[in-house]
Amino acid sequence: MNSIRMTPLEGGQAAVGEIVPLLLPSRGGDYLRRAARLRVLAVGHPMAGYLDFVAGLVESQQYLLQRMPLPPALLAGLPALLDSEGAPLDCQRHVRHPHWRALLRGLGETIEHAVLEELLAEQDWRLEAYADSLLRGDYHQVNSGEALFVWAALSLYFSQLAAHLPAAGKAQGEQRQHCPVCASAPVASTLHGGLRYLQCGLCESRWHLVRLKCSNCEATGKLDYWSLDAPQVAVKAESCGECESYLKVFYPEHDRDLEVLADDLATLALDAEVEREGFGRSGVSPFLFPG
Repeated sequence: MNSIRMTPLEGGQAAVGEIVPLLLPSRGGDYLRRAARLRVLAVGHPMAGYLDFVAGLVESQQYLLQRMPLPPALLAGLPALLDSEGAPLDCQRHVRHPHWRALLRGLGETIEHAVLEELLAEQDWRLEAYADSLLRGDYHQVNSGEALFVWAALSLYFSQLAAHLPAAGKAQGEQRQHCPVCASAPVASTLHGGLRYLQCGLCESRWHLVRLKCSNCEATGKLDYWSLDAPQVAVKAESCGECESYLKVFYPEHDRDLEVLADDLATLALDAEVEREGFGRSGVSPFLFPG
C-alpha cells in the first residue's frame, strides 16, 4: 500500500515550505505540449514516423478531453471514494464507467488505423477484458498495437478522474512504489528543485519519493546511473542491483523542454542498453507495450 494517503482537500493542504507529497494532473491536460514535443523529437530520429504517429494520437486525446468530458454523475461520486482504504481510483478495483469505451470509440473517429478499426469491431466484453489485462500488468495478453489505443482511452479516463478528485496527499511513510491515486506503476521520475517525483503511467499524477532510493524495492546500496552520452544529460536510467530493475530519471535543468512521456518514448535506445546489462524496466511505457 502506498504511504501517501488521499485526504479531503480542506484537510490536506500542505504548509508553507512543506514538501508537497502529491500533484494531481491538470484538468486541461498536457496533451498539446506533449504532442509538440513529440514532433520536435521526431526530426531526424530513427523512429520519426512512430513519434509523429503518437503525436497525432495525443492530439486526439486533447480533442476528446474537450469534446467528451466525464459525465456529471461520475464526478459527483468522487468524494465518496476518499473514504476507502488505499488508492481511491485503484485501477484493479475501480468499477469503470462505460465512458472509457466511449473515449476509445472517439479515438476511432479521429484516427484512421487498421488495428484501431479491428479493435472497435470487438464486443464490449472483449474490450473490458483487454482493459483488465492491461491494468493488472498482463501486457502480453493484448496485442501491442491494440494495447496502445486501449491504454490511451484508459489513461484519458483515469487522468480526468484524478484531476477532479477533491483531495490532497498526506505523507505517512516511505512505501511509494505505486501511484497513490490509481495504484498503477510509474513511467519515470523527474527532478524538480532537487526533489524527485514519480509520474504515473496511467492517471498521470505525480508523487514524491526521496532520491537515492530504488523506486521499485526501496534499496539504497546498489544504485547505478546509466546514460548514453556525457554525465550531465537530461535523461538517465537508475538501476538497482538488489531487485535488478531500472527506471528513467529526467533532469529538466538540462533541458527545459522535457516532457516525460514524449522523452521516454524518444529515448528507447537507453532502455535497450540498460536491458542488455540485465535489468528489467519496473514501470510501464504508455506508448510502447510488449507483446
